[in-house]
Amino acid sequence: MTTAPGTVLVVEDEPSIADVLTIALRYHRFEVMTAGTVREARALAERTRPDAALLDVMLPDGDGRALGRELRSRQPELALVFVTARDSPAEIVGALGFGDDYITKPFNIDEVIARVTAVLRRTRTADVLPERPPLRYGDLELDETTYSAHRAGRSVELTPTEYALLRFLVRNGGRVVPKDQLLRHVWQYEHTPPESTVVETYISYLRRKLDALGPPLITTRRGVGYGLA
Repeated sequence: MTTAPGTVLVVEDEPSIADVLTIALRYHRFEVMTAGTVREARALAERTRPDAALLDVMLPDGDGRALGRELRSRQPELALVFVTARDSPAEIVGALGFGDDYITKPFNIDEVIARVTAVLRRTRTADVLPERPPLRYGDLELDETTYSAHRAGRSVELTPTEYALLRFLVRNGGRVVPKDQLLRHVWQYEHTPPESTVVETYISYLRRKLDALGPPLITTRRGVGYGLA
C-alpha cells in the first residue's frame, strides 16, 4: 500500500473553501485535518503534529500569522502555507518572513496542491537520515544531517525554505545561479509569473541573517541571478 504524502492541517473558517481544500488534498492522498478557529487548530496540532499547515490569515478568534508562529515554535519542522485574500506586498513579505509560501484568494486548487507538495518536498526529512558530511563555503557550514547552519562558528536560525535556498547556492559554489533555476530547484515552480518576487524576498532574508555575522556573502548579478562571494 502506498503511504500518504503527508498530513495537512487546514485552518479555514469558510466551510465552502475548507471543503474544497479538503476534498482536493484527500484526492491527492494527503491526510487532512480541518479547523475553523485558532483554538481548534492548536488542539489538533498538539495531538497530531501535522507535516504542513494551510492557514487562512483572518480567523474568527485570531490572526493566522500569529498562529503560524506559535505552531512553528512548537514544531520547528512544520511547513507553513498561508492562504488569504490579502495580497499587498507588505502582507506577503511579512508572512514569508517565517512561513514557506503564500497563496492569494481566489486561488486555483491545482496550484494549491502543487505548492503544498513542493513545500513538503523541501521541508520534510526521512525518518532516519544517514550521516552526511557538512557543506562548506568559506566560513559558512551547513549540517546536512540536522539541517542547521553556522557562520564563523555561530548558529544561523533559518526557516526550511531559507535553508533550501542557501544550500542550493552553496552547492553551486561561486557560480551565479539564474533566478529561474532557483525557482525550479528550490520552489519547484515550473511556470511562475515573471513579476514574482519570492526569490528576491528570500535572498533579502538570508542577507539580513548572514551579514550580521560577517562580510556580505550573497552577490547579485542584475538581470541574471545570485551567487556566493
